[in-house]
Amino acid sequence: MNESAVSHYQAEIFIHAPMEQDVESPAAIRKPKLPKHVRDDLPKHLVEKDHHEKQKKKKIQRYVRKDGKCNVHHGNVRETYRYLTDIFTTLVDLKWRFNLFIFVLVYTVTWLFFGFAWWLIAYIRGDLEHIGDNQWTPCVDNLNGFVSAFLFSIETETTIGYGYRVITDQCPEGILLLLVQSVLGSIVNAFMVGCMFVKISQPKKRAETLVFSTHAVISMRDGRLCLMFRVGDLRNSHIVEASIRAKMIKSKQTKEGEFIPLNQTDMNVGYDTGDDRLFLVSPLIICHEINQHSPFWEISKAHLAKDELEIVVILEGMVEATGMTCQARSSYVSSEIKWGYRFTPVLTLEDGFYEVDYNSFHEIYETNTPSCSARELAEMTARARLPLTWSVASKLSQQGALYTDGGGGVPPPAEEKEKDEHTSLMEQTERNGDIANIESESKV
Repeated sequence: MNESAVSHYQAEIFIHAPMEQDVESPAAIRKPKLPKHVRDDLPKHLVEKDHHEKQKKKKIQRYVRKDGKCNVHHGNVRETYRYLTDIFTTLVDLKWRFNLFIFVLVYTVTWLFFGFAWWLIAYIRGDLEHIGDNQWTPCVDNLNGFVSAFLFSIETETTIGYGYRVITDQCPEGILLLLVQSVLGSIVNAFMVGCMFVKISQPKKRAETLVFSTHAVISMRDGRLCLMFRVGDLRNSHIVEASIRAKMIKSKQTKEGEFIPLNQTDMNVGYDTGDDRLFLVSPLIICHEINQHSPFWEISKAHLAKDELEIVVILEGMVEATGMTCQARSSYVSSEIKWGYRFTPVLTLEDGFYEVDYNSFHEIYETNTPSCSARELAEMTARARLPLTWSVASKLSQQGALYTDGGGGVPPPAEEKEKDEHTSLMEQTERNGDIANIESESKV
């Protein structure tokens, strides 16, 4: 089917469509879905255009989400017994609703178990058959059924002691059960209360007040291309021994043909100079210099727009109030890395203090930045440092000396001399052109 037939089909759909809808409504401007036989006969350029639009709308799959949670699910774990060997950590890692459910369930089960044990002792001894008999000495006074036994179990384990139901000294099995319930009750209290305390005081909540900029930027700093992002702490209490790390997550293929999915490459953010250890009192801009050891060494602006990569940043430190270590994470995909931008300053000097404006924390502004890769920029800079003029005569004399002094060779003919002279002039022209380009870019 040709393009005219497709246009005619779309026109018929538009004519027969209901006209009661508003013109600006999304339903009115939505493209009609073509039948399968029409879509199969579409021209090739229309199919490629539609595929390109779908690729643009494709959701980016993150390794680490913006809130710091890792987008990884563990499946087919057969050694599940390992979770039970570390039951304390397993309970702490559970969600709050499951944690509270287990907390209530453990106490209820222990109370019911020991309540049944007290009722069983009373039933075996015959205390339930002598209720109201003043001549009979029961194991537990005023225990007349399972409900009263359950209440006595709660009073015993929680050490409430209302004084109405008490154990007597004529029941050795009751004394033994009292000792067992007191010891096990203390263990249950220590375990569950400790679990709840650790759950409440987890440093994950402290990491909520550590913020990262929504975008990372690439621009020039001290004559070098640098990748930068900003971090800040919203609390007045500081993070002690704060340190920052960054890793690039990108799949790669080795020279031997091995495919490594989500390969992690370390990015230097000041490890060798100590700049990775932060005094995080006010927002700081973390800088990664793009040099020969950087994974961004050969990435240009055009290449970055097409590449599928992710930068994971990790901020670690010790909470000043509790002494516990916390970790905050975030990530930047290629679409969130802005080439040729800088961060807007947020720190201003007021009357006797410094003020941080967090309204401008995520703001960036555009600046002049070469669009080439750091490797190409370094090569152009190296060529610019060479002399601008070359002496053809000295070049020819060096070549003549090479033939005469270097082993008695025959001097090159006149045609080869002219070629060498022409080549040297071409090299000079190329160098001058590169320098002119660099100067024009710097002026712009």
